[in-house]
Amino acid sequence: MRTIADKIIAFNNQLEYRSELPKGFRVVNPFVENPETMPVMEAFYQKYYNDPNRRGFIIGINPGRHGAGVTGIPFTDTKRLESVCGIRMESAHTHEISSVFIYDLIEAYGGADSFYNRFYINSPFPLAITRETKNGQWLNANYYDDKELFNAVKPFMIKSLQKQVAMGLDTSRVYILGKKNASFIRTLNREAKLFDQMVELEHPRYIQQYRSKEQAAYIDKYLKAFEG
Repeated sequence: MRTIADKIIAFNNQLEYRSELPKGFRVVNPFVENPETMPVMEAFYQKYYNDPNRRGFIIGINPGRHGAGVTGIPFTDTKRLESVCGIRMESAHTHEISSVFIYDLIEAYGGADSFYNRFYINSPFPLAITRETKNGQWLNANYYDDKELFNAVKPFMIKSLQKQVAMGLDTSRVYILGKKNASFIRTLNREAKLFDQMVELEHPRYIQQYRSKEQAAYIDKYLKAFEG
């Protein structure tokens, strides 16, 4: 019997975005950009998902350059990957503030084994998106930052969600991170009819940037939502 790990690893192995993007945007595929990302990702999922059990689905936006855009694991920078998960990445050393919140949440839940035994985190667009600034720098972008961008990636996102759900995820109740993200996921869901109930939660980046003093209250809110 194929495990959830087998299915996730196969999904990540075939990830490729081939369609056009609006000018000034590009897709970063961490599994292609860095040869170490694939084995690190495989080690993570084999450690925490090596069973056929159903998982709850937590849906982010799209990977950040310093989190899954490097490690291939959503909301996991190299610091948390090593200190919590025991998997060291030699070729990169990253810190992402969203990862700080998620791993504080994971600790409050009971640790990585307990959390990942119940939940799977990913995004409708599971590759990083960057946008070129006027001075030629490339910064993180969200799939919904530009209407033309959203329309371009929408078919890919629907197929991506369908493939992830088919791995064995609970679609009766999903958790969506970020209010704007939730609005767009509802748009996708009206077309694809994937999820029954969607629970909206504040995005970890928003919490860490603007509500860091209230982090404990937000962690409690997440935990109560997971009990529902």
